Amino acid sequence: MLSRGSMKDVIDVMQLQQSKGREFPPVKYKDRINNFTGARFIFECGLKLNAQPLTIASAAVLFHRFFREADMNLYDPYLFGATALYLAGKSKDDPLKLRDVMNVSHNTLNRNAPPLELNSDYWNLRDSIVQAELLLMRMLRFEVTPEYPHKYMFHYLKSLQGWFEADQWRRIPLAKASIAFLQDFHLDSAVLDYSPQHVALACIGLALQCYGVTVPLTNECDGPFWYSVFAEDLNKDKMWEIMEKIMAVYDKETEVPT
Repeated sequence: MLSRGSMKDVIDVMQLQQSKGREFPPVKYKDRINNFTGARFIFECGLKLNAQPLTIASAAVLFHRFFREADMNLYDPYLFGATALYLAGKSKDDPLKLRDVMNVSHNTLNRNAPPLELNSDYWNLRDSIVQAELLLMRMLRFEVTPEYPHKYMFHYLKSLQGWFEADQWRRIPLAKASIAFLQDFHLDSAVLDYSPQHVALACIGLALQCYGVTVPLTNECDGPFWYSVFAEDLNKDKMWEIMEKIMAVYDKETEVPT
């Protein structure tokens, strides 16, 4: 059974998610440099470039993986954020023009700045991204298309739909909330700590908790647990551990300097 504190956290998370929508307010990225702001920079640039959600998530994963190997004090996180977005676009058949990535990333770091002119600054940035792309791929041993939770989530949601009455499924935006939680979890490097299957199930589980919905023929307290059908190695403690990591993303969002 949920503790009072856990239930309050779930409610707070839902309110934060609904209030912020899918837009990202302007942030002073140079005032705080860490993994979270680097990933948030990728999200903002990706939205401005109309990149697909999977492309943005893929870029965030590339970014987090790189900085688990590299020291952020030695490499510019925003240069590698832009590079990860450019590389993810190519690997996900959602190509982004290099010049667009350069201009958007430059403007996002330098608010209200005009587009880059074709001068030395432009060519230096272009060369930096090209070199950063090569370094990023080498650091990741050219493994730039790992498994993502998205495909598992769609399978799980499709299966769960058959467990609910049609009217109940239509009333509750379970799929929309689950996908939003999954996307937002990619802001945190903790998304790398768990298997794609477990991440997908935890996002669905958090959405169920937010809407106070119990999957038919299951028991959230003592079992059987609905997620055991999809992943026998996922227990209740691990499920809540991941869900709490997802909820922590929204606390970090409020700490970003604006």
